[in-house]
Amino acid sequence: MFHVQATKTEMKSVLLECPVKKVPSLGPGIIAGLTASLIWGAYLSLSRVGVTAGLDGFDIAFLRYIVAGPLVLLFLLIVRRNPLKRISLLQAAVVSVLLGPPFVLLGVGGYIYAPLTHGAVIVPASMMLGGFLLARIFLSEQLGLQRIFGTLIKLIGLALIAGPAAMTSSLEIFIGDTFFIVAGMLWAGFSVLQQHWKLNALDVTTVVSIAGLLTVGPIYLSSRGVDVFTAQSVHILVTQLIVQGVLSGVVAMIAFAKSVQILGAAQAAMFPALVPVFALIIGVPLTGETPSVIQWGGLATVGVGLTIVVMSALKSTR
Repeated sequence: MFHVQATKTEMKSVLLECPVKKVPSLGPGIIAGLTASLIWGAYLSLSRVGVTAGLDGFDIAFLRYIVAGPLVLLFLLIVRRNPLKRISLLQAAVVSVLLGPPFVLLGVGGYIYAPLTHGAVIVPASMMLGGFLLARIFLSEQLGLQRIFGTLIKLIGLALIAGPAAMTSSLEIFIGDTFFIVAGMLWAGFSVLQQHWKLNALDVTTVVSIAGLLTVGPIYLSSRGVDVFTAQSVHILVTQLIVQGVLSGVVAMIAFAKSVQILGAAQAAMFPALVPVFALIIGVPLTGETPSVIQWGGLATVGVGLTIVVMSALKSTR
């Protein structure tokens, strides 16, 4: 009996010591993606306010990096962190092109030629589809029928949000739409490379912000000065500095990069579809633009599509 009891005890001990495969938690990645989308929605709505007040893409890019750059530099000095120990100069240069001034100038500059509704839909749609396809081609990420179906549902919702304005066309609008598509594809390319290179979210944000400060800052000041800002109200300037520089320039970038780290490029690409949703909702009190019944239907449709994709992602971890 004693021998049997000892054997049972040993078996129990062995079972308790067996390694248990941990299922990765997607919660933080989903929260990070939603946070980035919410901030980008606010960024889009407040960019409308800035453009209406007389600012253009170059002005907004300057406001973004004149805050984000010193902010991350101060952080580096406090924590004594050197991102170039974990990211090569080539990687830093590529990421700075994909996420830095070219992205901001194209994304905001497209509004010079095309309606705001076009940019609100085309940029996130390009980010979503580009990240979706590039991750499948270059990273061999499995998509699955449920995720493909959810993505199609989101595209239908985005089309409803765009409404009749999306059907208008001219040479100028074509140029603006091209700007938006290229901007979205730049971000999609970044998300794939970040996953491939396994770059840290904070390091990416640091490199891009400093590169933007060193390039946009001197060029802007030497060519335009600060006269355009003296004509703006303090309220508009402070709001733009906070949203463009702190939230969009730092927080949203870290959040989305973290989402890619946790979920992968293809799954993180589902969140940009929410940008126009948040932009419309936030824009109601800011711009006085109330969504139509069809646009409200588009918002609901995007939500359904996102739910389908998230459920697919959760199912794949079980």
